[in-house]
Amino acid sequence: MKVVTQREELAQKLGIVARAVSTRASVQILSGVLLRAEGGRLHLAATDMELSLRSSLDAQIEGDGSVVVPGRLLVELVRLLPDSEVTIEYRAAESVVHVTSGPSTSTLHTYAADDFPRLPDLDAVGTFTVDRESLLDTVSRVARSASRDESRPVLTGILVRFEAGKLVMAATDSYRLSVKETELSGEVPELEAIIPARALGELARIAQAGESVELGVHENQVVFAADDVWLTTRRIDGQFPNYKQLLPEAFEHDVTLPRNELLDVVRRVGVMVQRTSPIQLRFAPGELTVFARTQDVGEAKESLPVQFSGDPLEIGFNAEFLREGIETMAEDEIRLRLISPLRPAVIEGGVDDPTYLIMPIRLPG
Repeated sequence: MKVVTQREELAQKLGIVARAVSTRASVQILSGVLLRAEGGRLHLAATDMELSLRSSLDAQIEGDGSVVVPGRLLVELVRLLPDSEVTIEYRAAESVVHVTSGPSTSTLHTYAADDFPRLPDLDAVGTFTVDRESLLDTVSRVARSASRDESRPVLTGILVRFEAGKLVMAATDSYRLSVKETELSGEVPELEAIIPARALGELARIAQAGESVELGVHENQVVFAADDVWLTTRRIDGQFPNYKQLLPEAFEHDVTLPRNELLDVVRRVGVMVQRTSPIQLRFAPGELTVFARTQDVGEAKESLPVQFSGDPLEIGFNAEFLREGIETMAEDEIRLRLISPLRPAVIEGGVDDPTYLIMPIRLPG
């Protein structure tokens, strides 16, 4: 098998696909990129068994074939090659690939293509079209609330539900919850799946252009197509928390706050938050004071005028979670809805903003 192609396009496509290369040394084949030459195209694929990425590019091909080449090594090598054209020649008898570009020649040891995991057949997947901007904006507004703790896999995913005329996404790590509804134009089938947050993050990296993204479900796999790249990921099995039951129906206080000013204050005061110490919000008639103290570090506080009446209220939050909740809002004014110092609070913005629930931290004394 011999392939001649353009270095710049090869480097770009390899850089995308190699993001699915496994970093675990226990299964060597998963650290490779599958190269398959067929029909005037060089097809690239990588997977870590949870996520796979595939793409292809035009090439001059002599002899169809497949081989797996160490992924990170190939990406770095191709990126640094001196000439605009690259020749990749696989010599099966020696189990090596020769990579040539101008005066540069490298030899890489390979893995057998037969040992590479079998990826879902893209021709067997029925897909539908979703507006790219609507899909990716919804992902970006909820993704930060997904858990990174693999001990509860269902919380590392984002609940994605397509209904008539709208898309709903929800994510929670059990300390906070983000829910966003987005109106959709055009026909979409009813569909619900828990999709790994990591996969949707990779989709956002890939789908940088174009008006739409193709989406389909095949058995236990979800498939996305954008910009000539195919991303497949497993559906997460399990029962996602009933987010509607988690959202309180009534609140004691509804405080309207300037989003940018509050965000700046939380960022400044949050500098003093270390380890598990909370950031504290002290509400008094006409005033909000944001306060943080960490033993052996220091303290900070800052006040801003607010329309608050009633008995003073003091509530503590994880500073990072509070900051990220405010950041996900786009409206100039946001609402902070409170019940009591030990009950969840909710941040809301405009109609296009998510609903963000955040659990408080019990304050000492």
